[in-house]
Amino acid sequence: MRFAISIPQFVADGEFDPAAFRAYVQRAEALGFHSGWTQEQILGTMPHLSPLVTMTYAAACTDTLRLGCSVFVTPLHNPVHLAKHLSSLDQVTRGRLEVGIGTGGKRRPFAAFGVSAEGLVSRFTEGLQVMRELWTQPSVTFDGRFWQLEDAGMEPKPFQKPGPPVWFGGSHPNALARAVRLGDGFFGAGSSTTAKFAEQVQIVRKANPDFPIAKRVYIDVDDNGDAARRHVAEGLFSIYGTNALQDVAVAGTPEECVRGVQEVADAGAEMILFTPVRDQAGQMERLAAEVMPRVS
Repeated sequence: MRFAISIPQFVADGEFDPAAFRAYVQRAEALGFHSGWTQEQILGTMPHLSPLVTMTYAAACTDTLRLGCSVFVTPLHNPVHLAKHLSSLDQVTRGRLEVGIGTGGKRRPFAAFGVSAEGLVSRFTEGLQVMRELWTQPSVTFDGRFWQLEDAGMEPKPFQKPGPPVWFGGSHPNALARAVRLGDGFFGAGSSTTAKFAEQVQIVRKANPDFPIAKRVYIDVDDNGDAARRHVAEGLFSIYGTNALQDVAVAGTPEECVRGVQEVADAGAEMILFTPVRDQAGQMERLAAEVMPRVS
């Protein structure tokens, strides 16, 4: 079992604290977390730092902590630019990058990014193919539906060969099959219940029994279980704008959280990404001391 932790990104204008951020990621590294993860939210009223910038800053503050984003909505990106950014980040981190990708669904504001929702899955898979060819081939000639390259090279390649691990998000059976076919791992969403995640794991395992599986878990640990559940409800509402997602989180006393996290592990998660909804530094300490040692 590996444990990961979310990196602070919800920062209002003028409130970023470099010393506190540096202390957080260095403490995550010292506590033995496998990786620190960001999320991508380009548009929205909630302040949210760019995942690429946040990971780059975190990389400069750490030595061994792996760094990831779950997930980049890749159809909103030019795959050539994204391949370059990710390859560069993998180089400067000496191979500590993890990459999560997803289609984002058809309700995204595609017109704001100069693209159409038409052919969403094709755009997604073709973009990944472009990135991987640029990461592995000395020269790329590509005649696709959305992108065309002729004798195009990109250097340097990623530090990790043939490239950083690519985790797929998604929940539809077709998306799960695509993850096994094209990805290096499946990352269950934080907005999925443990029961729903268990169903997704069964689909993935049927296709490939050895496929790596992870899950994001929104969590709050408090000596007062009711207070923890209230914190989670408030936190999820601030993120998603709905009260309908309280059942997806693990919240309560340390004992209750151990049971909830163990259920996620028993459902098939080999890596669990803890995402506290408040007091991230304090919650990280409690998770490392009171929850992680008791989950197998």
